[in-house]
Amino acid sequence: MTGAPGPSRPSWLDAVLALAVAGAGVVEAYGRAGAGPGQVHRPGLVAAGALLAGAILLPRRRFPVATLAALTALSALFRFAVLDDDYPLTAWQFYSNLILVHTVGSAASGRRARAAGAATVLAAYALLQTLPGQDLAEGLIGAIFMGVAYGSGVLLRHQTERTIRMAERAAVAAAQERTRIARELHDVISHHVSLMTLQAGGVRMLLAGDPARERERDLLHSVERAGRETVEELRMLLGVLRDGRAPVGLDQLDRLAAPLRAAGLDVRIGTTGTPRPVPPALGLAAYRVVQEALTNTLKHARAATVEVTIGFPPPALTVEVSDDGSATVAGTGHGLAGMRERAALHGGTLHAGPRPGGGYTVAATFPLGGAAAVPPATGS
Repeated sequence: MTGAPGPSRPSWLDAVLALAVAGAGVVEAYGRAGAGPGQVHRPGLVAAGALLAGAILLPRRRFPVATLAALTALSALFRFAVLDDDYPLTAWQFYSNLILVHTVGSAASGRRARAAGAATVLAAYALLQTLPGQDLAEGLIGAIFMGVAYGSGVLLRHQTERTIRMAERAAVAAAQERTRIARELHDVISHHVSLMTLQAGGVRMLLAGDPARERERDLLHSVERAGRETVEELRMLLGVLRDGRAPVGLDQLDRLAAPLRAAGLDVRIGTTGTPRPVPPALGLAAYRVVQEALTNTLKHARAATVEVTIGFPPPALTVEVSDDGSATVAGTGHGLAGMRERAALHGGTLHAGPRPGGGYTVAATFPLGGAAAVPPATGS
């Protein structure tokens, strides 16, 4: 375990304990005020000490050793500089010491911090033994209470660490089991769906020469597209179950553009038409098209500005990425082929090339809302 501090703000329990110590000290100060032996000779000072002790308890979980050291210093001040020689142990000294000794024992810190905590506990106990009226019996009683407070804190720390380890192991085991189930589902279902898709495509090709079977060919083409989308959804679902993260989509384009803007590229993102719900797999494909197009622009186009436009012309989704840079190399390589494959997987098309007036444009169109499938593009 590291020596990281605890919670930054006091809890309700911290506040209750602080009020209890301060209240008990004030009650004792004025309830036992008097001039006789064993009575509180200076109730105002004792009450002030109780209030200070209560305030010291508030950050106890964040700074356990420091709070115990501060309380010990306060006790020493009252013992040697403020109170009379015949003054006994006050209630606020006793209770606040027990609370902080327990807190120090339960603090999940490193070896050096625990050694410092143990040394502070011993210093607090030694100071209490200098108070008037302390004999062997009182010393043993104090040692028992201090030992129980510190030991219970150590046991609490060990139990907490054990619980955390068990929770981490359970989380790892659950993630592994989730991944195993996801892989099995993906393998079984995608195999059969892919087979169905291939068979539907084979039948469609057999009917290609018969003009009277156009309706059947359209239906089979829809079956192919649904099969490809199902396999893509399964692949995306497998990634979600494996990584525990939601898939990226068009709603995260600003986060995608942030590092490019930091690199000096002026990325402008806009929308045309009325936005409509986009299937997760289709949103992921459109996001990847934008990502690859922006990457090509940054690497090759030497552009200053690039505009990303997401359009919703019924019944489709369009993605256009246009820059003002050089068009010499932006349309070549495996990246463009991958974008075309992603568009084709969802029955869409992709066109890429120089635009009038300079620059380069990548434009993809995806059918939405049950639109007829668009044959995959072979290039542009």
